[in-house]
Amino acid sequence: MKKHLWVASIIAIGAMALSAAATAKQLVVSAICDTGTRLSERLFNYMASTGLVLAMTTLAANKARAYELGDAQEYPVVATDIIYEGAAVGENAAGYARPLVAGDPFLGFASRKADNSAGLAGAIGVEVKRRGQIQLLVAGATAVTANDRPLVYASDDDTFTLTASTNSIIGRVSRWVSSGVCVVEFDAALAAAEAARVAGDV
Repeated sequence: MKKHLWVASIIAIGAMALSAAATAKQLVVSAICDTGTRLSERLFNYMASTGLVLAMTTLAANKARAYELGDAQEYPVVATDIIYEGAAVGENAAGYARPLVAGDPFLGFASRKADNSAGLAGAIGVEVKRRGQIQLLVAGATAVTANDRPLVYASDDDTFTLTASTNSIIGRVSRWVSSGVCVVEFDAALAAAEAARVAGDV
C-alpha cells in the first residue's frame, strides 16, 4: 500500500513539473511576442515621427480631394524664353518647359502663349494639352501609306517628321489627309514610354 502511495506521489509530482514547465514556456513565448510587438510599435512610431513613413489611418468620413480634370497640365517655364500658343513643348535637363528642342521629352502642345522673356526659371508656367489629335505638316508623310500609324517626331517646336534621327517622339499618325499633312495622335505619356522602349530602357 505504501509503495503504491509512493509511486502515485512521484507521478503527481512529475505531472506538476510538466505542467509548470508548459506554463513557463507559454509565459516565455508570450513575453517574447509582447516584447516584439512593443518594439515594432516603437520602431514604427519613430519612423513616422522622423518622416521615414507616413502614419495613416482609414477614412471615417467623406474627404474632399483636389482633382485635375482633362488633359491640361501646367509646367514651369525656362528662364528668358517665350513659348507660343501651338508650340510643341519640351522639357530641358533641369526640368523646365521650353519650346521643344530635338531630343527633349515631349510635354504636349502649348494651349496659350507663355512669355517668360524677362523672368527667372519657373517664374511663370505654361499650360499644355498633353494628349489629343492635331493636324500638322509632317515631313515624309507623302502618301496614304502614312495611315499605317508610323511614329511622328519633332525636331523643334514647329517642325514635324517621320524621321527618327535625334528627334523627339510626340505620337503617331492617326490619319493621312494629303501630301505632307496628317492628323497626329499625340500623347506625352505614351511618347515617353515609346521613347524609353526605343532606347532599350524598358
